[in-house]
Amino acid sequence: MRLLLVEDDARIAEPTLGALREAGYAPTWAQTGPAGLEAALTGDFGLIVLDVMLPGLDGFSLARELRAAGQETPILFLTARGDLSDRVEGLDLGGDAYLVKPFAVPELLATLRALTRRERGQGTPQLAFATGRGRLDTVARTAFWDGLEVAVTGREYSLLETLALSPERWFTREDLLDRVWGPEFGGEARIVDVYVRYLRRKLAPEAISSERGRGYRVEG
Repeated sequence: MRLLLVEDDARIAEPTLGALREAGYAPTWAQTGPAGLEAALTGDFGLIVLDVMLPGLDGFSLARELRAAGQETPILFLTARGDLSDRVEGLDLGGDAYLVKPFAVPELLATLRALTRRERGQGTPQLAFATGRGRLDTVARTAFWDGLEVAVTGREYSLLETLALSPERWFTREDLLDRVWGPEFGGEARIVDVYVRYLRRKLAPEAISSERGRGYRVEG
C-alpha cells in the first residue's frame, strides 16, 4: 500500500520510513505542510501519517483542507501534542487516529493495520474481551471497562490490545517486549510488569492474570 508520511524531523522520518518499508508499505516522504498537501491531493495514497507541527502549513490545517476537498484517505496524526484538546481537535477535523510521540514502531504499525481494516470493511474497530467487561476501540485507541472509558497511555493501550487480540494465549515478558516496545528496546524486561500493574490499577486487578513460567494474559 502507498502511504504518505508528512514529517519535518528527519530523525523521526528516516527510521519510520525504514520500518514502514519493512512492513510492506510504499511510503512517500513530504517535509513541509504545503508539500504534504500537494502530494496528498495529487497522489493515490491508501494512508496518510501526518505530523501536526509542520513548516508552512500545520497538520490540522492540512487535514481540514483535504477533507474540504473531498479527500477521504484515512489520516493518522503523529505528534508530540498529546493533550486531550489537541486529540479532540484532530479527530473533529477528520483525523481517524492519533498517536503521540514518542511512539514505538509496533504501536504505529498496529494503528495503521487497524485503519486499513476499517477502510476495507474488514473486522470491527471494537474489540471485546471474553467476559464483556473490557472493550477496546482499535481505531481511536481507547479502552473501556464496565462501560466506562479508562484513560490509558499509548504504551498501555498497545500492551492491552496485544493481550486482548489473543485472549487464550499466555505472553512472556519477552513476547510483550518485542510486540509492544519493539526489538530495539534496550531496557529491563521487568518494565512489562510495571505496565501490567498500571493497567490492573486502572481497570481491575483481575483484568490481567499472571502465572509463573507462563506469563500474562487478559481475563476481562
